[in-house]
Amino acid sequence: MIKHIVCFKLKNNSEEKKQKAKNVLLSMTGKVDLIKAIEVGTDFLGSPRSYDVILQVTLENKEALDLYQNDDYHCNEVKPYMHSVMESSVAVDYEL
Repeated sequence: MIKHIVCFKLKNNSEEKKQKAKNVLLSMTGKVDLIKAIEVGTDFLGSPRSYDVILQVTLENKEALDLYQNDDYHCNEVKPYMHSVMESSVAVDYEL
């Protein structure tokens, strides 16, 4: 199993914008079949080093991660939105 984690720092980190980003990320549920589990959270602390939204996705293996990265819904709906609202992101992928 693979855990894919991405933290997003938004251009506008209002509660409304964080919730919208969360909803867009969660919209992959049922639309991206490769996802075994998905969790999305928003930061409440708001410190200068905080990121605003975290995405955690569990996938079967590295091949599934590659396919996920190129999934139509992920690439055509989720990525464009997140790229339009984020200031920066960091990611980590590891085996469980």
